[in-house]
Amino acid sequence: MALHFCERYKLMVLKISSKFELRRFCRTTGTVALLKLSQPNPADLGYADSISVEEVGGARVTIVKNEENGSSVSTLVLRGSTDSILDDLERAVDDGVNTYRAMCRDSRIVPGAAATEIELARRLKDFSLKETGLDQYAIAKFAESFEMVPKILAENAGLDSMEIISSLYAEHAAGNTKVGIDLEEGVCKDVSSLNIWDLHVTKFFALKYAADAACTVLRVDQIIMAKQAGGPRRDQQPAGAGMDED
Repeated sequence: MALHFCERYKLMVLKISSKFELRRFCRTTGTVALLKLSQPNPADLGYADSISVEEVGGARVTIVKNEENGSSVSTLVLRGSTDSILDDLERAVDDGVNTYRAMCRDSRIVPGAAATEIELARRLKDFSLKETGLDQYAIAKFAESFEMVPKILAENAGLDSMEIISSLYAEHAAGNTKVGIDLEEGVCKDVSSLNIWDLHVTKFFALKYAADAACTVLRVDQIIMAKQAGGPRRDQQPAGAGMDED
């Protein structure tokens, strides 16, 4: 009955079953979702430039445009030949959006392309030489763990990882702290000229949580394995066990 009168008076009706999609629609148009079917107030009404139904990728979707007043919601349509390509595109978009959001909170950046990791490894190795006792070996091994980042980057690009790491150490020892790996040319180059940067907050929390995880594992001094209750399993019993002599 309700749909009949909506059709009679030329009213558009959208059926949105998802609460998440309903919130997005309200944010796009600036409306307020009403819990009861009643007459809305003028402040509860929203605005949209146009609402249309189009076919995208074989599926019919409702497109809401609100360009004049501006909208806080945008939709990105990703297309790919396979599911793996779509997953990679979605991951890239998600990383880009999260990076932009993190930069709005903390805009500090550090050189990328393994330049920061090599500089940290070099300074930690120099610091380990000043220590005495067993702490020296622990600090040196912790410094070697930073070499995994340039090693993986070089191996994925088909380069000699040992040669790349040696070149990075030589450049950073000479004072060129912004030298990283140029994967396109396969050489070590100043990444600031290539505009390759990483977020400081990302590096900070990655090192913090990695160190916390390693310390948690090292604190475990005993592992207790729980055994199953009862006797041996049926397949482990000798032949004829549990049978009568007759």
